[in-house]
Amino acid sequence: MLEVVRLIAEEAGKEILKIYQLENFRIQTKSDNTPLTQADKASHNIILSALSKLAPEIPILSEEGEKFKLDANTYWCVDPLDGTKEFIKRNGEFTVNIALIRNYVPVLGVIHIPVKNKSFVAMKGRGAEKICNNQHHSLPKQNKSINHPAVFAVSRSH
Repeated sequence: MLEVVRLIAEEAGKEILKIYQLENFRIQTKSDNTPLTQADKASHNIILSALSKLAPEIPILSEEGEKFKLDANTYWCVDPLDGTKEFIKRNGEFTVNIALIRNYVPVLGVIHIPVKNKSFVAMKGRGAEKICNNQHHSLPKQNKSINHPAVFAVSRSH
């Protein structure tokens, strides 16, 4: 399933890049005062359609989807275009993110960087890989426990 989800993210990334290369693209403002582009919507529609076909029994929680009460312990968590402000600034710092959550724990995840055609994939029990130009590179596992506070990365915009 991991490979299929990666291909879904890459397909969404291709559609994002088509819009990214346009001279002008539509930008709206969501109710929380954040931007929403036609690329966000296009990516969302591709991912929603593909995941619904892949696993119709699994609900999809997407940043651009309809709001609903999530009462399932297994669901897809999707950000179809993470970094919309960076997309608008045209600095290339945006991703497509898809994760499968089971019992509140991510068990499968894909982060795709469209402008670099690079993906990072991981699956519980299998480890993680970086995939660039169809070359798969295993990422090292953390062998020791982490005894320090977590470090989070943020975008230039916030």
